[in-house]
Amino acid sequence: MSSPRKAVTLSDIAARVGTSVPTVSKVLRGRTDVSTAMRRRVLDAAHALGYLPQDRATSRSTPLAPLVDLVISNVEGTWANGVLSGVEEAATDAGVDVVLTIARPGREWVARLLRRPSEGAVIMLVDPAPAELAALTRAGIAVVLVDPMSPAPSHIPTVGVTNREGGRVAAEHLLALGHRDFGIVAGARRHRYSTARVEGFRTALDGAAARIVFGGWDRATARAEARALFAGPHRPTAVFACSDLMALGVYDAAAELGIHIPEDLSVVGFDDVPEAQWASPPLTTVRQPITDMGAAALRALLVARSERQRATAARLELPTSLVPRSSTRSPAGARR
Repeated sequence: MSSPRKAVTLSDIAARVGTSVPTVSKVLRGRTDVSTAMRRRVLDAAHALGYLPQDRATSRSTPLAPLVDLVISNVEGTWANGVLSGVEEAATDAGVDVVLTIARPGREWVARLLRRPSEGAVIMLVDPAPAELAALTRAGIAVVLVDPMSPAPSHIPTVGVTNREGGRVAAEHLLALGHRDFGIVAGARRHRYSTARVEGFRTALDGAAARIVFGGWDRATARAEARALFAGPHRPTAVFACSDLMALGVYDAAAELGIHIPEDLSVVGFDDVPEAQWASPPLTTVRQPITDMGAAALRALLVARSERQRATAARLELPTSLVPRSSTRSPAGARR
């Protein structure tokens, strides 16, 4: 009969890192007076050793405490505000308060969560490191990722949309109009949801030409990349942008070059934020239910917290749909 496994102590972590117990204690309690490099080393060591702070885990008396965090890199733009609205609505229905935590480079957002009695975190537009997720899990803080940029650990629930299907629907719409020469403005090379949208678009092309550039989810960058896309001898007759904001960058580049939308160029975006309707001409786009996604993420967080899930967690995908507007039409050759 094997003996029970000895609990990992702060001394064990300190010995592994080569630092003092008080320093380890500061990191695990969310104190900020520790260097970023040391904080990372302590968190990695705690993760590797399987440290679990019993005091915090056992101090919770209710399965659903009144405080959760929405962790986001920024709140600029209507996409972020749409998700925030959904989170707030679902939290209000559940009697839970939401703290908005901005995760900017150089600011230890995990430490801030550990310093307050947060019951869970909805994380979006942030790519948390494995050690950061492990620190939250050890502290008994449930996590739900909204369309994660990188593959999520198997025990972390995720909420997103049918990105691949959305890309496919965009391509089928343009193909039905008669387009055969395409440009794609992707987001970031390593972001999973950008890759899925591009792959979905390409799978529907059936051999049609498509050039791809990367706009980095930024309007100005997308404008510059679209100008390069239009500079070649075979300018595409249609462009699929993986976000509405980048589609507006395509609009900017077209205007600078005297390319008329939709007469000379059809454009399809992705998101259906309010700016898509305000554009001139109004933008055809793939709608993702942004507010519903935020609400679904908050509800999934409450379920994960109450059940204290540790097994494989599911991914919830909400449907996307095409919203045709005035930015797409048949190319000039097909109309003739």
